[in-house]
Amino acid sequence: MKSIWQRFVRDEQGITALETAIILIAFVVVASVFAFTILSSGTSSTQQAKDAIAGGLAQVSGSLEVRGSVIAEGTPGATPTVDKFIFTLATVTGGDPVDLTEPADADSKHTLVIDYRDGENHCPDIKWTQDFLGSADTDDMLENRELAQITILMSDVATACAGVELGPNSTFVLELKPPSGGTMPLERTLPPSIEEVMDLG
Repeated sequence: MKSIWQRFVRDEQGITALETAIILIAFVVVASVFAFTILSSGTSSTQQAKDAIAGGLAQVSGSLEVRGSVIAEGTPGATPTVDKFIFTLATVTGGDPVDLTEPADADSKHTLVIDYRDGENHCPDIKWTQDFLGSADTDDMLENRELAQITILMSDVATACAGVELGPNSTFVLELKPPSGGTMPLERTLPPSIEEVMDLG
């Protein structure tokens, strides 16, 4: 009788060990599936983060740069005036082409938006004209290795914002906003004396 009881106890211990092994295997399998899910989610999140960063950099980084100086032309005299601003644009290395199509009429909007502002005025989307220089092709897209001269008449700025006047030592900003990429502000200060041609740097 005692021998049978001992065998029964031994069998029960064997069953308990088998159940314990099954439970441990189940835990390992569940943990493996959970770990695989976490790793997969992490990889997906990392890719989404990389895409978001790349998109953000594309929006922040500029696509245009100024080649050379900003030139102001004026009329000296008893009441000196600034007549126009001239500067040359190029695309940054590896940048996308920029559409420099001029509007068909006065009511049309430019693709490249240029805002004017100073201490007293803010004039959005002022009128400008372009003239491609050198070996540019025949379209209005500013592409790699092309140069475009931009001209802004102060008379057009005054039409957009009545009362705009620039005199000696005046500070102003021309903010260029291409369709894609970051904006490019050009802040300049006029010299103490208005001349016919002024290099504003």
